Order: sequence, then structure tokens, then C-alpha cells
Amino acid sequence: MPAPNSTNPLRLRTLFSIAIVFIALSACAETELAVHAAKQVERTLPSYESKGLYKVGKPYQIQGVWYYPKVDYRYAETGISSWYGPGFHGRRTANGEVYDQNGITAAHRTLPMPSMVRVTNLENGRSIKVRINDRGPFANNRIIDLSRKSAKLLGVVRKGTAKVKVELIEDESRQLAALSEGSELASTAPPAVPLEAVTAQALPAPGETANDALPEMLLGSPGTQSAARSVDLPTADGRILRTPVGSAEIFVQAGSFVMLHNALRLKARLAGLGSTTISENQLGETSYFRVRLGPLA
Repeated sequence: MPAPNSTNPLRLRTLFSIAIVFIALSACAETELAVHAAKQVERTLPSYESKGLYKVGKPYQIQGVWYYPKVDYRYAETGISSWYGPGFHGRRTANGEVYDQNGITAAHRTLPMPSMVRVTNLENGRSIKVRINDRGPFANNRIIDLSRKSAKLLGVVRKGTAKVKVELIEDESRQLAALSEGSELASTAPPAVPLEAVTAQALPAPGETANDALPEMLLGSPGTQSAARSVDLPTADGRILRTPVGSAEIFVQAGSFVMLHNALRLKARLAGLGSTTISENQLGETSYFRVRLGPLA
């Protein structure tokens, strides 16, 4: 019989075996839980690898009604909107994308996919830009079916429907068509076209006419000459005067901003096109930051 203070080897081996089994079972349980969680995520979260195809589509019939998809850059329509979400989350849209109810998207019966539209809730004044990537709605003469997120931003989720105005945004729709995978325009689209249009216009100083400001906009900054040999300037009576200009390099102004960070952002976007500079100019009491490409041969 072992001494009272000694340790029983058989008991130690038994406890050690039980511990090993417990650890193994715990590891298996954790592994099973992790696999189960991964499957849940895989089922519920959409894959964003598919960008979808540019698609207009042929005429089609739903519940006895014919619809005729077409490219219409003047499209504007007022009517009733609805929204769709959980039941379609993670499924394929009509142009092959994976539908995400938390994306700023919508379904339309005839506009090309993708297209960019501005949707205005006429009941509360809210307005957002929405990308069309699906077909619908086909009930109660509704004109657009918003994603859950889009409907939430427009204040439509609780009510379910709202009277809206839908207007196609031509520039951004053309860019989406060109950038979409499988688009016929993709091969000719410039690689650096931004998804957000940047527009700006240089204004003449007080007391300066538009004709006075024109040479600077054409030639770039003071002391820089245009590569063109002449510049046609209109006169007050409608005649055209041809003014000789020396041959040199040219600058292209891409934008003019009051906020420097906006100028820096545009400069970064244009960096792939060549040399880009920012110059500060004063107009009255306001400073403007001009973004220019050049010099160009």
C-alpha cells in the first residue's frame, strides 16, 4: 500500500488521459463552430467579385405587359417607388451582379444596367444618386424598386412606397457603361475616367469681360504660350478675329476649387495622365486653387 503522501501513478495516468480527451473534444467543438460560422457568413454575405455586365436587353413580357429596354439619356419620370431587400439579398441581379440590400442600388424596368439616376422623394424633399443594376418593379404601376439602404436614406422604408421623381444622370451613366465588365465601350474608355464627375469654371475678375479672360484660359498661366498658331476670338458684332500666337507648350485646366483638399484629390486622380500642378490664384478676397495638366507638347 502506497504511503499517504505519495502519488498513485495509475491515478495520474487516468487524469492525464481524461484531460487529453477533454482538450481534443474542445478543439473539435471550436473547429466545428468556426466552420459553421464560416458557412453562415458564406450564405448570408454576397460575393463582390462579379462586377456584372453592361446590359440593355430585349423587349420582354411580365404578367401580360410588354417592356422595352432602351438607352434614353433624357429619361425623367414621376411615379411611385417601392423597395426590396431580405428575400433577394445575395441573389444575382438581372445584369449578373450580386444583390446587396445595403448598397445604394435600385431596379428599373427599362433603363440600361448599370445606369446612374437621381431619385427625389417628393414627399419629404430628400434626394440621392442610385445605381440601376436590376429589373423591376412589375406591380401597381411603380417606376422604381429601391434597395433597402436607398429606401432608408430617402425615408421610404417604414411607409413602403413614396411618390418620387427619377432622372437619369447622363455623364455618370456613360462612365458606368464604359467601365462595366463586358461593355462594348470598355475598349475605348480612357483608363483614368473618374466615377465622380468634376466640373469647374474659371470666372473673369470684376470688370473683366469673358473675351478678356479667354486668352488666359487657352494659354494657361501668364508667360505660357499655346501650341496653336492662332486663336479665334469673337468680337461684339459677331466677327471672328484671328490672333497669331507663338508656338510653345500648352496647359489644360482640369478644375478650380476654393478648398485645397479638393484640388489635391483631383491632382491625385490625374497623376496617371502626366505632369499635374496646383496654383493658387486670387479673385477679389477669395483664393482659388487651379489644377492643371501640362505642359503638353
